[in-house]
Amino acid sequence: MVQKIIGVTQLQRRFRSVIDEVTKAGVPYVLTRGSRAEAALVPYEDYQHLQALHEKEVGFELDRLLERMRRHNAARTEDEVRRDVRRARAEVRRSSR
Repeated sequence: MVQKIIGVTQLQRRFRSVIDEVTKAGVPYVLTRGSRAEAALVPYEDYQHLQALHEKEVGFELDRLLERMRRHNAARTEDEVRRDVRRARAEVRRSSR
């Protein structure tokens, strides 16, 4: 489905019909102020899908980071890693003062 573009002022005048178009026909709208796109109005199901994709992407990035840390620390003991973490936390506290 093709998205539509609507200015904020025009949206205020046509709010009910635009909401009906989004919810009943699944038409996404790009909301503009002046000539600049500022927001999007999409069916709730599309929003939920985008949120799920974002969460999956965040989880994937976290898994990659944890694997990188595991490889980096593979030859180190748990005590060495704990000391590094304590030092890093102390440094963060010092720098935030």
